[in-house]
Amino acid sequence: MAEKQIPDGRQQINGVPYMADAKGSLVPVSMIRPEDLLEDETVRKIAGHALELSAQVSRFKEHTFDDLGDFEAILAQEYEATKGGKKGNKTFMSHDGLYKVQVAVADRIDFGPQLQVAKELIDECLNEWAADARDEIRTIVTRAFNTDKEGQINRTEIFMLLRLDISDSRWQRAMQAIRDAMRVVGSKTYVRCYHRSAPDAAWEAITIDLAKA
Repeated sequence: MAEKQIPDGRQQINGVPYMADAKGSLVPVSMIRPEDLLEDETVRKIAGHALELSAQVSRFKEHTFDDLGDFEAILAQEYEATKGGKKGNKTFMSHDGLYKVQVAVADRIDFGPQLQVAKELIDECLNEWAADARDEIRTIVTRAFNTDKEGQINRTEIFMLLRLDISDSRWQRAMQAIRDAMRVVGSKTYVRCYHRSAPDAAWEAITIDLAKA
C-alpha cells in the first residue's frame, strides 16, 4: 500500500523555510529542535498511512453494499426471492462454509418522558426498601440514570434494570414505563466478516478496527 503523501508543513519565505506552530505562528525551521522535527515527520508519516487506510475502509464499505445489492438484485430477478432476516439482518456464506458476511441492522433507541416516571417509582422503591435494597441494585440504578459525557442516559444499564427479577408492583410499573419510553429514532447498518479454518471450527472475526487488531 502506497503511503498517502501529506504536506510536510513547510513553506518558504524569502528563501527561508518556516513551519507553523500550534498557535499558527511561523517559526524558522532552523529554530525548531531536531527531536521536534523528527516527531513531526513521524506523525505525518503515520497520519498518511491512517488516511489511506481510512479511505480504503470507506471504499470497502461502499463496494460491499454495492456487491451485496447486485447479488440480491439477481436473486430477486431470477428467483423472485431475497436474502433476509429480522429487521434486515442477513448472512451470506461461501460455498465451502469457511467465510461469511453478516449485515446487521441495529436500532438507535432514545427515551421519552415516561423515563422520569420510571425513575420516581424506582426511587420510591429504594427509599422504602432502605437497608434491604441490595447494593448492586442501587449501583445499577445510579449508573442507569447518570448521563454520560454526551448527556445521554446509559442505555446498557437501563436494559439491565429490565432484566432484574423484582416482583414489587411499583417496580413492575417502573419497568413498564421504561418500555413505554423507548422509541426508535433511527438505525445503523453494520457489516461484519468472518472466517474459519474448517467447517466445524469456530468463527473468527476478520478485524478491520485498529483498536481491536
